[in-house]
Amino acid sequence: MNSDTRWLNDHEQEVWRAFRELLWGFESAMDRQLLRDSDLSGVEYSVLASLSEADDGVMRARDIAQQLDWERSRLSHLLKRMEARGLVERVTCATDARGFNISMTSAGWDAIRQAAPGHVTFVRENVFDPLSEAEREALLSATTKMQQSIRNAGLWGNTGRSA
Repeated sequence: MNSDTRWLNDHEQEVWRAFRELLWGFESAMDRQLLRDSDLSGVEYSVLASLSEADDGVMRARDIAQQLDWERSRLSHLLKRMEARGLVERVTCATDARGFNISMTSAGWDAIRQAAPGHVTFVRENVFDPLSEAEREALLSATTKMQQSIRNAGLWGNTGRSA
């Protein structure tokens, strides 16, 4: 054993376990809510939400991958599935013949409009409502500091996040 290891004390272990369970459970709960209410997975919702905020619902695939911090190859597989479901379509990029844009179809617009109210309600009821304003600010501060620490270590990014 490394004698320089800074082991967690009992309270730190309790905090870590609670945080770890939240990380693992929150995404699954969000996926279940989205599938139940709109037949969209969390990753499909993320893509449609990004497109819905873009000009005319159109973005370059690489820009979606960058915005969502996903590997481009994984996004490509997801986009093929979404295209097969009629939610998005690939269209030629006018400025780059090698690239293509992703355009949200009318079915995609319908899906995001159906999913958004339930998703926002889920987030509000499970992230914001249980916390006081001071706790929300503390959560923002804590998560920002944790993200920055991971970024500083060179470990943040699309190294493990799949679509």
